[in-house]
Amino acid sequence: MKLKIAVLPGDGIGPEVTAQAQKCLTAVADIFGHEFSFKKAAVGAVAIEKSDTPLPRETLDLCYDSDAVLFGAIGDPKYDNNPNAKIRPEQGLLELRQKLGLFCNIRPVKIFPTLIDKSPLKKKVIKGTDFVIYRELTGGIYFGEKKLSSDGTRASDLCVYTEEEISRISHLAFKAAKSRRNKLTLVDKANVLESSRLWRKVVSRIAESYPEVTVNYLYIDNAAMQLILNPGQFDVILTGNMFGDILSDEGGVIGGSIGLLPSASVGEKHALFEPIHGSYPQAKGKDIANPIASILSGAMLLDHYGLDEESRAVVISVLKAMKKGIVTQDLNPEQHYGTQYVGDFIADNINDTDEHLILNRENIWLGKSTII
Repeated sequence: MKLKIAVLPGDGIGPEVTAQAQKCLTAVADIFGHEFSFKKAAVGAVAIEKSDTPLPRETLDLCYDSDAVLFGAIGDPKYDNNPNAKIRPEQGLLELRQKLGLFCNIRPVKIFPTLIDKSPLKKKVIKGTDFVIYRELTGGIYFGEKKLSSDGTRASDLCVYTEEEISRISHLAFKAAKSRRNKLTLVDKANVLESSRLWRKVVSRIAESYPEVTVNYLYIDNAAMQLILNPGQFDVILTGNMFGDILSDEGGVIGGSIGLLPSASVGEKHALFEPIHGSYPQAKGKDIANPIASILSGAMLLDHYGLDEESRAVVISVLKAMKKGIVTQDLNPEQHYGTQYVGDFIADNINDTDEHLILNRENIWLGKSTII
């Protein structure tokens, strides 16, 4: 298979972790006889410094012309600490999602057996955790009209959702639930928000077409609590943009490190793959960032294009690295390895079939959920 992949490293540790994901994808191409071409472009703070915009036209054109986008991270303290900044790095990612029509964000959360002791939660609480968050990505409060009064004392952000926006991601979430454990949880704030009541109305109607799927409804405050108290109860979580953003980061804590969780953002024509962690500027250039989330995002890219064996090979190599303790300091402060070393190990072991590593269905957890 031939794939053109746009690489948008972004800010902070983005370039370091993305380099490891690209390294692993290159290894896959060499081993399995594919042809992957990579072309880089600027986005976020680095793009602002070069061209006064977080999403230059040439970057967007490259993404339009590519089969997939491999994204790093975005954000810089220079802008985070300046509330008066008119242009922000995050605007580039929001615009990219909107322009590419990436309405569905898919974030799997599963406990790696070899890392279960790394979680801040008790083993008995997180054992068996295996859920996926379907987050609506191009609507809601992040994209609604924003106002600031002339005297700067009153601000508002409008949260708008249409039936069509809710329906298209809901169908994908229900299909994912059918392929998993037939359970879907809608997270909203329907006791307060009119937009959430529309979500419930649309999801309830769509549920009639999926009688095998059990649907539960949780308010966001209760869902955030339940995610910590009993994460094993969830299978597919369906929610809006802001609530999905919050729950995804909370899910990262369950596994012991946000540096483990990949994601896919997909639409009808385009797809983007990125780790859910931020730019972590404090670690920039120190060779300490965890590349696994970015590498597994690459595995989701392979899975999206039906390259099941190739995706599985990447996941197996990641599991081998964890089993042997080839991990960064966030997972093992006493004995750890650098970002590049971990990436090299995983890339070098993608085709290693001589390893006595017990694998079963619960180990291979990316699934087919990114395909539209």
